[in-house]
Amino acid sequence: MIRAPRAVPAWLAHPFRWQRLPVPWAAVARGALCAGPLLGAGIATGHPAPGVLTGLGSMLAGVNDRPGTRRTGIVHIGLPALASALGMLIGASLQAVGAGWWVVPALFAVGFVSGAGSVAGPVRSNAGMQMLAATVLGAGMPLPGAPWAKSLYVLAGCLWLLLLRLVVRSPRPAGGALSGERAAVATVFDALSGALAAAGGPGAVAARRRLTAALDRADEALRLRRLTGRLLRRTVTPQELLLAERFAAATALCEASVALLWEARPLPARVAESPRRFADALRTGQPPGRLSAPETSTPGRGAFDQALLDAAVAFARREPSTTQGAAEPGPVPAVREVLRALGGRSRPGRGLFGPAGRDYGLRVAVCIAASAAVALLLRADHWYWLPATATFLVKPDLGPLFSRTVNRFAGTLAGVLVFAGAGELLTGSWWPALVAGAGGALLPFATRHFALQTVAITLMVLSFVYAGGARQAATERIVDTSIACAIVLVVGHLPRLADPRRRVGQRVTSALRATERFLRHVLEAEPGADTTERRALRRAAYRALGEARAAAETAAAELLAARDRNPDWLTVVSAAERIVDAATACAVRLDHGAHRPSVEEAERLCRALAAMADALEDPRRRRDTPVPDGDLRPVPDCATLTDVAAELEHIRGYAGTG
Repeated sequence: MIRAPRAVPAWLAHPFRWQRLPVPWAAVARGALCAGPLLGAGIATGHPAPGVLTGLGSMLAGVNDRPGTRRTGIVHIGLPALASALGMLIGASLQAVGAGWWVVPALFAVGFVSGAGSVAGPVRSNAGMQMLAATVLGAGMPLPGAPWAKSLYVLAGCLWLLLLRLVVRSPRPAGGALSGERAAVATVFDALSGALAAAGGPGAVAARRRLTAALDRADEALRLRRLTGRLLRRTVTPQELLLAERFAAATALCEASVALLWEARPLPARVAESPRRFADALRTGQPPGRLSAPETSTPGRGAFDQALLDAAVAFARREPSTTQGAAEPGPVPAVREVLRALGGRSRPGRGLFGPAGRDYGLRVAVCIAASAAVALLLRADHWYWLPATATFLVKPDLGPLFSRTVNRFAGTLAGVLVFAGAGELLTGSWWPALVAGAGGALLPFATRHFALQTVAITLMVLSFVYAGGARQAATERIVDTSIACAIVLVVGHLPRLADPRRRVGQRVTSALRATERFLRHVLEAEPGADTTERRALRRAAYRALGEARAAAETAAAELLAARDRNPDWLTVVSAAERIVDAATACAVRLDHGAHRPSVEEAERLCRALAAMADALEDPRRRRDTPVPDGDLRPVPDCATLTDVAAELEHIRGYAGTG
């Protein structure tokens, strides 16, 4: 991530940030084969409307064509595809009955559902956004056809990209049908190697977070494969069980490594090299080779060497240690369970009508309704661009509002100029298909910056609009985009709709509660107890902290007049991350005979953390129930729990602020 100088305010620097990512050449090829050829086929056959609709569907699916395993790709693309088809059905039905002023309350309702669904996770958030965009385009674009036919055309365009996802792929690594999952687990070992190499240095914190993200992706990939196998009533293969055992070895090695990372001392290069050998073994199918020699200088190093030995044993096996569960696929999981595996986890306050859901929904609904009303006043024939622009801007979970607005306007302006230049240079009826193909090829690469992504989408949408018969639409788009940006900036920063304490505070509260559950389990578990539940609680805590950090970073870059009255969410999240790391290091040391704290000491720390979560849950509750002034003194003979107490003291000042 490239960042502007620190002297620049975060809200002003954020529009200039872009991500360093590898070029996804396979996705670029899929993008080039989607919208352009589909639109070209419609023009060549004399049926431009189906070409426009299928191209539109493939464009919406292309936005979600991100790196990942085949199964995660299918769900990440497929669920928003169904939502897009539903949105087109709703919008086309509105147009069929005559989209007058009453379309404003209809879009308000769809916008509320779209915005409120954002609290359920990234997959359902993208699905809600694309449903709303398809509804606006279906209600406004003057294309012939029955509503159900338009919906099927959009779905066909999405399915075309899904088919290409299965055919046009990056070179498959070793592993056959499990290649994607193997690559995800190998990435965990690579990230662990990077974290160990950075231990004790300035990049340790960033490397630690990359390790957490790699664990999340691998866990998602394996869990989704297991759940889809149960949906299909498919028997679990020995290769799947063996890969699951190796991932379990990876998580155990990561847990042991946290104790080394917590010591914050540089490690020998041979220690960081050992996990890299496991990654190479997963990719090539060869043995990992020689590993670092064992050493027991500290409890953390002893735990690491033991986990390293266990991982070597797991990699030496060519058959799983147990076949339990291989014959019985088990009960078919509910769809909700599949969605939870993709980040849409059910937590208190995360429902459609919870506090955060209501705020999200109202913010999106008011912006869309206001944009539609202004557009109908200005030009009733081509009103859809203005609310469609607002759709891609206003979702509060996709980035800071000011940053997205600036980049949207800049990207739209650049896209309109490029499209106009292409119209001057190219002749014939086929050139919009060529421009749409170029935009589709650019779209996967453009995920590194929102302005570049807007350029790609603008080129494609203008091609669809031109092929649909609106020849002079390009200049109107700049005016409409400017108005939409102004509306979103004004409505999106209304005090009630822009207050981050509800949406960010809720995520931080969930993270603190997950942290408290993990800490309590570490301190209350019996010596020698099975570590499976502990690792699951640790993964849940890190996952919740990752969501909280993303929300806090977005809020920190928002343009808010009352910024000084909001808690420093990033400080709270960072302290909670250190608590989880300290508790993990404590668990490793307790496993190796360290002093176990008394029940009173354990309860004191857990109660203090739970009280801080209560205080952060709601601003009104924070005023009515201040954080208690309990004694957070050091824990005798347990350095890591003394660190936990210090971090709790650090959080207390922020949890008690109003």
